[in-house]
Amino acid sequence: MSIWIQQELCNGCGICVKICPYGAVEIIDTKAGINDRCIECAACLASCKEKAILTDAKEKIVPDFSDRKGIWVFAEQRNGALNPVTLELLGIGQILSRKLNQELSAVVLGDVVDDLIDPLAEFGADNIYVAIHPSLQHYRTIAYTSIISQLVKEHEPNIFLIGATHTGRDLAPRLSRRLGVGLTADCTELTIDPEHGDLLQTRPAFGGNLMATIVNRYSRPQMATVRPGVMQQVKRQVTRDPRKIVKPVSLTEEEILTKILEIVDEGTQKVHLNQAKVIVTGGRGVGSLEGMKRLESLALALGGEVGGTRVAVEEGWVPVDRQIGQTGQTVRPEFYFACGISGAIQHRAGILGSRYIVAINKDPMAPIFKVADWGILGDLHEVVPLLTEKLRQR
Repeated sequence: MSIWIQQELCNGCGICVKICPYGAVEIIDTKAGINDRCIECAACLASCKEKAILTDAKEKIVPDFSDRKGIWVFAEQRNGALNPVTLELLGIGQILSRKLNQELSAVVLGDVVDDLIDPLAEFGADNIYVAIHPSLQHYRTIAYTSIISQLVKEHEPNIFLIGATHTGRDLAPRLSRRLGVGLTADCTELTIDPEHGDLLQTRPAFGGNLMATIVNRYSRPQMATVRPGVMQQVKRQVTRDPRKIVKPVSLTEEEILTKILEIVDEGTQKVHLNQAKVIVTGGRGVGSLEGMKRLESLALALGGEVGGTRVAVEEGWVPVDRQIGQTGQTVRPEFYFACGISGAIQHRAGILGSRYIVAINKDPMAPIFKVADWGILGDLHEVVPLLTEKLRQR
């Protein structure tokens, strides 16, 4: 494909210059021109009112997917317990299901899964696709990819959602490749295009500096992963018995290749900030390890957990498993205290599910105040100890 500008039609308005995300369009002698930065993304084509930007690409025909029905959720489980992200995906799945008037289904693999049927139905699953085999007790890439891809090819769902966990980050791209479809990773919002009925998949892009909405109009199923804590768990108002579809499984250990030699329990020290009700988080404004200890005292008084921004982690004030934001954990506590945090989009993307956000910052122009429910304008090193003392007196 090639893109060029017909100089006779160009009026030099400069709209295409602003539209191009790569700086590939520039004004030369009152006319627009395309330089060697162009990657032929075609973002400029629709912007030209004079129709001066031309291409030799043939218009791509959107296939008819009206026969593709159903929203699927991969029900990740370990030792017979569902990963919480599964219930979160069923929550957003219920919303998508109502908008499209299509059934919501869960896909669960394991050696014993009977105890998972009721909770999956309680959180919205109309259908539950089940694959049971001793070799499926633990997640192994080849086995899970093979069985789930077979199910997708047999039943042809419209949408397939997977949690962006360690397991999901391994499984989703392999399924995407096996099925020959696109995949949008780490989505923060999912909704339906009211005009075409496509899944609108929103995620941070360009290092988190903007939010991009991605649409897949040329293949099915539409696949997306969602990080834990982004969506809300919602029980179905009226629970009914789901339809259970059992997938026959024929596997041998030789086919799977991977052998699990040992599973080491990580213990009880792992931090699950996405399950905390109260979180006190510090950013650059904390200034030191001593400053972070003040936040720990406040968190203790509130019965909450301590978190940190990427800067706080890089400075060594908090461990990496307490990082919150685009490159850390996504949280949705009842109360989120943002202390000394400017509020960059990368951090805001990880906290917008919080019920109430309290910002403490001495900069009145800090972006965090735009998303906060309550704001305290002041030095956190003075405000936080006062809050802590008041709470201890109650």
